[in-house]
This record gives sequence, structure tokens and C-alpha cells, in this order.
Amino acid sequence: MKKHPEITIHNLAYELKISASTVSRALNNNSRISEKTRQLVQKKAIEMGYRPNILAANLRSKKTNTIGVVVPRIDRYFFSSAISGIEDYAWTKGFNVIISQSNDLLIKEINCVQTLFNNRVDGLIISISMQTNEDKHLRLFSEKNIPILFFDRFCPTIDSDRIVVDDFNSGYKITRHLIERGCKRIAHIAGPELLNIYKDRKDGYIKALAEAEMPLIDEYLEVTDLTKEEGIQAFTRLMKLPNPPDGVFCGNDTTALSALEYCQKNNLKVPGDVALFGFSDEPFSAVVTPSLSTVKQPGYQMGFQAAQKIIHRIENTKTIIPFEQTVLSTVLIIRDSSK
Repeated sequence: MKKHPEITIHNLAYELKISASTVSRALNNNSRISEKTRQLVQKKAIEMGYRPNILAANLRSKKTNTIGVVVPRIDRYFFSSAISGIEDYAWTKGFNVIISQSNDLLIKEINCVQTLFNNRVDGLIISISMQTNEDKHLRLFSEKNIPILFFDRFCPTIDSDRIVVDDFNSGYKITRHLIERGCKRIAHIAGPELLNIYKDRKDGYIKALAEAEMPLIDEYLEVTDLTKEEGIQAFTRLMKLPNPPDGVFCGNDTTALSALEYCQKNNLKVPGDVALFGFSDEPFSAVVTPSLSTVKQPGYQMGFQAAQKIIHRIENTKTIIPFEQTVLSTVLIIRDSSK
């Protein structure tokens, strides 16, 4: 197959009978070039298949106008919403977004972060994996003064901007709701305490129990990776206790769905025998029977603000800007599983 040579601005200039410098300015929308000439050049560029040499331009400016994003799982509604927010704001500022997912594996997160670093992204927005217990790969950015921003899950040993939700009060309000609806034995299927969000949700659960003078029973606290399989195993252990719980606060909607499936297979009424409460407001939570009570997180807003903050830092590299932690509120959505 014959390989065609790359079209250059000199080819465009020859075809249009104008100078290469005029072509270059027109392609970059320079105001010194008339609108008529700009349109003529850009039309001819499309016709001839001209591609700008972005790599060369990036090397000259030392900027790529690209943000790297790493999330645990793209298929989770919360993270896909956050990505939408990031992309929407980035687009308005002329930034591209490269998205990677760690699948909640540290080894894959390290690889994603290293790849983005090697590709010279101007900044990194990340929500760390469930396994992340080291920060060497993240220091690649902080030590080179490349902006890094954590959202939802963060690494406490890295100084950076963070955008999180109020997980403590969310856990507290869920547990208060279960107490107020009459639950006497409330269990919690939690995520690993390595991550701030799951520790905060558990602490909120503990505070609500203490205020209601209800004992914290070790057997009622299950720590898992919040997958569907581990959710079924944890809920099965809870319901086989001599005195099983009558209310369960699940660390995410996936686990709550596992609990609901167990109840349906074992003829347990929800919420009659056991009330269930999830977290994250996945789309399925509203359509299953009974519908699942859950917590709505402002995923899109988190992503939008994350992009705003990191692009502001990228565009103001010579300005000292104090790091901030932004805490956003959540909304409890009470549905049939806990009414």
C-alpha cells in the first residue's frame, strides 16, 4: 500500500498562493488574519487532510493541554458522572482528558499513573483504588510540581487539593434513619478502612448507635471490598447469626443489591424482616423490587469542580495557591427497602 506524504503548512501555502506564516496564523485563529482568509485556509486544510503537529507544539510550549483521570471503575454511575463533569468543564477551557481505570487494583493504578506521567499530562485527577497503601507513583507528580487532585478517595500522605462528600454525616444519617424506623439490631457492611470514605461512613454509623444507646456489636460489622460476591458472603454470615440484624447499612448499592437477592431467595421480607440501605444511587437502585434506599452523591458536580480547580492551577503555575479540601453534601433517598 502506497504511503502518502504528510501534508504541511508549506503544501497549503503553495495551493493557496499565500505565505506559510499566514497559513500558520490562520490555523491558530490569529486575529491579525482576516476572517475570510482564516476560513479559506481551514477549509483547504480539511480538504487536503492536514494534521497539526501537536507533539512539536507541545515540546515548544512544554504543555499538552491534557488532564489525566484515573478512577476505580468506569462502570459505576458515580464515577461516570464525575468523568462527565470533568470533561464538560475541560472542553470549555480547551483541555483534552485521558481516562484510565484501575479496577480497584494497586498494580493497575500504578501502571495508569506512570503512563499518564510519561505522556506528560499537565495534571492528574484521581480517585484511588481500594488497595492503594503506598504513594510512590503519586509522588511522580507532586515532586515535579505537576498538579494532582483527589476526589472521593484520597491519599492522606500527598499534599493536594481534595474534593470529597460528607461521608461521616451520610453514615450517621443512614443509621439514624434505620433507628427511627424501629430497627433494634443494625449491621454495617463496610469497605476497607484503608480508604477515608469507608472509615468515615463507619464512624458515622458508630456515632448514631452511641447516641441511641445501642451497643456496637462486633458480629454486626463486616469489612469487605464491596463486590457483589463479597456482599452475598457478608450478608449470608449476618443473617445466619443466632440473633440476625433487622437493619443493614451497606457500603454501596452493589452490596445492597446482593443483600436483596439473598432475601428474595430465602423468603425474607424487605423491609419487614430486614431493612436495607445502600450508597451511591446506582440507576438499578430505583427499579429493583423493592426499590433500594440509598445516598445520592453529587458526582457530576465533584468532577466539574475538580476540573475547575486543576486547570486553574495549571494556568497559574507561578502563583502560590493554598491546597483546599472541598466537602460536598449528599442526599438520602428513602425508598421501599427501608420505609
